[in-house]
Amino acid sequence: MSFWICATCAVEHSEQVDVCAICADERQWVPADGQHWTTLDELAAAGTTVAIEEVEPRLFGITSKPPAGIGQQSMLVQTDEGNLLWDPIGFVDDDAVRRVRELGGIAAIVASHPHMYGVQVEWSHRLGDVPVYVSEADAEWVARQDPVIRTWSGKLTPLPGVTLIQPGGHFPGSAVTHWADGADGKGVLLSGDTVFANPDRTSVSFMRSYPNRIPLSGAVVDRVARSLEIFDYDRLYNNFGSVIPVDAKAIVRRSADRHAAWVRGDYDHLT
Repeated sequence: MSFWICATCAVEHSEQVDVCAICADERQWVPADGQHWTTLDELAAAGTTVAIEEVEPRLFGITSKPPAGIGQQSMLVQTDEGNLLWDPIGFVDDDAVRRVRELGGIAAIVASHPHMYGVQVEWSHRLGDVPVYVSEADAEWVARQDPVIRTWSGKLTPLPGVTLIQPGGHFPGSAVTHWADGADGKGVLLSGDTVFANPDRTSVSFMRSYPNRIPLSGAVVDRVARSLEIFDYDRLYNNFGSVIPVDAKAIVRRSADRHAAWVRGDYDHLT
């Protein structure tokens, strides 16, 4: 076996260690009964498959069923110059590779932050050793080193019309992807959980840890929101299939202001 997969977060590791460092961090969690490992073969034998669905023209959601690890939804962005795989899931098989190739293959793979690394190197190997871009600020979390990995910081344009920046917050290198042609040319933001689309579809959240409910300061949230003002976008997708369908840019700003007001104490009289 060339690599192992943490059963909790589904991030690939070159070897088994006592505990997955990503899960042991305060932003994630280790099961009460300790560390568990799995493999692609074990997941496949348990019936794991990959589902690919179009969520809007030229944008596809990729999930594993049942969910592997955290269970994120990857996004495949189609462009005339190649495709981007964003937030790769923790499972891949030959059928998934075949269907991705039918969509034009992949030119680059990027995860928004370490929780979303999945089996990024394995996806790359099976799709022609395409580059896997990892935030320089978060490179220490990569548990399966490989020549396909390239670090980046600041801004990255892996394809025309597809731009990544690193607002930080959740992790120092937490990134978002702006797809200029999305939403009928109004722009789409793939935000991972740097900015998390809420169930009400009219607000977003900003957290250091979502499962452990650790907030960010108002100053950091304002910084994240301000960093996104360089983009025009009407729609926002998080990393679990939730969407802000319209007016997303204004909603991000409004939600950031609400977050800052609550942590500042403006609404303490309501508690």
